[in-house]
Amino acid sequence: MSNKAWGGRFEEKPEAWVDAFNASIHFDKELIHEDIRGSIAHVTMLANQGILTEDEKDQIIKGLNDVKADYLNGDMELSESLEDIHLNIEHALIQKIGEVGGKLHTGRSRNDQIATDLHLYTKDQVETIIEMIKFFQHTILKLANEHVETIMPGYTHLQRAQPISFAHHIMTYFWMLERDKSRFKDSLKRIDISPLGAAALSGTTYPIDRFDTQEQLGFGSVYENSLDAVSDRDYVVETLSNISLTMVHLSRFAEEIIFWSTDEAKFVTLSDAFSTGSSIMPQKKNPDMAELIRGKVGRTTGSLMSMLMTLKGLPLAYNKDMQEDKEGLFDAIHTIKGSLRIFEGMVATMKVNEDRLHETVHQDFSNATELADYLVLKDIPFRDAHEIVGKIVLWCIQNDKYLLDVPFEEYQKHHEKIEEDVYEYLKPANCLKRRKSYGSTGQEAVYEQLKVAKTYL
Repeated sequence: MSNKAWGGRFEEKPEAWVDAFNASIHFDKELIHEDIRGSIAHVTMLANQGILTEDEKDQIIKGLNDVKADYLNGDMELSESLEDIHLNIEHALIQKIGEVGGKLHTGRSRNDQIATDLHLYTKDQVETIIEMIKFFQHTILKLANEHVETIMPGYTHLQRAQPISFAHHIMTYFWMLERDKSRFKDSLKRIDISPLGAAALSGTTYPIDRFDTQEQLGFGSVYENSLDAVSDRDYVVETLSNISLTMVHLSRFAEEIIFWSTDEAKFVTLSDAFSTGSSIMPQKKNPDMAELIRGKVGRTTGSLMSMLMTLKGLPLAYNKDMQEDKEGLFDAIHTIKGSLRIFEGMVATMKVNEDRLHETVHQDFSNATELADYLVLKDIPFRDAHEIVGKIVLWCIQNDKYLLDVPFEEYQKHHEKIEEDVYEYLKPANCLKRRKSYGSTGQEAVYEQLKVAKTYL
């Protein structure tokens, strides 16, 4: 007798290397908890419907729990020749309880079985990711609360542009993550659907109750179409897309932290716990964790592209190509969870160098726009004001000065309407205080932003 679940129709056995190529047990063993959970719900329903006896149900459930215990204890040997986690579990079950274990698969196919496993797994993992994002948001919010009054250079084109609150800058990532969290939450509506009972593609002749297994497994609804139930991998694509976009946001934040921690910037100092050294240069302290997160975006985006290409042109219903849905999903989920955990710790232990930031905003031209606005208040058209300030900045560059260092007589040479109150006007702290529009970098506006952010948590 063949050890294959489908071996009755075949005369020849595949060679071992063919089994190895065909097998998914090396990675789908990650679904063992979901597979056993789905099987217990299925066999319970079969007994509720009178398809199995209560005694058969009890024997199978006990056997499944024993198989799970063996796996967790390292006592279950997984076989490539049994292809996947489903057949490995079923084989181990039959070895434990005998022929009654073969009744577990009544009214079910591996097609709806793997779909059920993957829905359960993805739902649990997405819920975990949402909680991890929320935890990271708390860390960002805490750091922001400590640095509303800390002023730093704001950049465009990586050139210093205008002074901003450090809190305002990092809160940008809070709101990016809030949108990410919202997308993950919304996706649960399309993940939380039970395919169990669709069987191979057309349903089953047994009098099963799909709503029974739906309720047992905690799914919000069931697929209305059996073909769709086993063919749908939209939720995998959507999860990979949400992961990829969140990783892009983490990568942008990582890039800033990498720059902020350079000797050229010295805006922040990373904890030694989230840095590494050099094997040849003893002085080095490298932001390797941030760089790794930045690099891992390639993996998650690659998994998304791979899944889209796998599904492109696939006919209904199940095709072996769909075995490729798991490795990329598992890897992307492990990657984002690891990245969120590392990033939260990195930001929580990061030291903001306030003195250095104070120095930078007093030794640049990020208050030049303020000087142009000052001239506009003196009834000078903005285009004229822009040109006047440009000439003053050029004079500063030629004379190694900044706008707060320009002698009053020099200001007067450029325009007689510039008065001595210009120095108070150009102080970085006052530049921020004048920005009172909702959502701006002014201290009052930032404090209001933090209040709103708390309501999202």
